[in-house]
Amino acid sequence: MRVVSGSCKGRPLKAVPGVSTRPTTDKVKEAIFNMIGPYFEGGAGLDLFAGSGGLGIEALSRGLDTGIFVDRDPKAIMTIKENIHACSLEPRTEVYRNDAERALKALKKRELGFDYIFLDPPYKKQQLVSLLERIYEDGRLTSRGKIVCEHSKDVQLPDNAGGFEKIRSEVYGVIAISIFAYPYPIQEGNDNG
Repeated sequence: MRVVSGSCKGRPLKAVPGVSTRPTTDKVKEAIFNMIGPYFEGGAGLDLFAGSGGLGIEALSRGLDTGIFVDRDPKAIMTIKENIHACSLEPRTEVYRNDAERALKALKKRELGFDYIFLDPPYKKQQLVSLLERIYEDGRLTSRGKIVCEHSKDVQLPDNAGGFEKIRSEVYGVIAISIFAYPYPIQEGNDNG
């Protein structure tokens, strides 16, 4: 596992020890960023089930200004911090050990909006639709933002979730990627960006 492109290109990334986390492969990572980027001119990212932090680190390497990483596994938090350190990204990142629901509450209190949100929950506990609904209700996505959902190809996400619509969906082996965004024009009051 490595950073595929950008300022940290080629830096090796550690995987979380054990079998509870499955990292996004470099091939899938590259495909995701070709769909949403591939490069960015600033912005903020949220890696909500961060695991090793690979997606958030890749987004920072490709030009996002800041990234928040959340995972509830202490081993994952240690791995994220090591990977961020290896890429010298500490000043641009925050790392929290928390579950997704609590993290979203905390982010709402801080009134933080994100241009890119990465959702890669454990496949056996898919909760993507309820997370999308929550992110929409809380207004955490900026008006032109995108939410990247990684899930099992067996999971069919709806075309609309909360107030977001699925703008793209691709399958890579056993993994599927679905990308959600606001339908345009966006209603007043849901723009934090």
